[in-house]
Amino acid sequence: MSQNLDLVRSICADLERGEFSRWVEFADPEIEAVNVDGLIPVRSKGVRVAEERLRDFMAAWEDFRVEVEEYRELDGERVLVLLRRSGRGQASGVELHGARGAELFHVRDGRITKLIWYWDRERALADLGLEE
Repeated sequence: MSQNLDLVRSICADLERGEFSRWVEFADPEIEAVNVDGLIPVRSKGVRVAEERLRDFMAAWEDFRVEVEEYRELDGERVLVLLRRSGRGQASGVELHGARGAELFHVRDGRITKLIWYWDRERALADLGLEE
């Protein structure tokens, strides 16, 4: 197992415990964060901006949870995490039960340089040429 995979596993273990802010400790100051296919696709640059976007996102949910299903080390810098997300919209009350998504971590020298969130796992797999 590589150091990058170990790092991503550690971060995701925090996510599964509801610790959504610790990943910032491992983020490159100029991290690129991309939400590819959510309600509002967003691309941001810099750890503080990414942290603000995450805080805004989390404020919109009650009882938001993440459950990792699989890790795939794609190459020396990229780790794909297949996961399920659950929660309830704070304002809308809409229930999200086990939505199958993915997160793609780009890691270099022990720092996350890019983080891409996919709400649609199939799109993530297609974008990466990994269709099941």
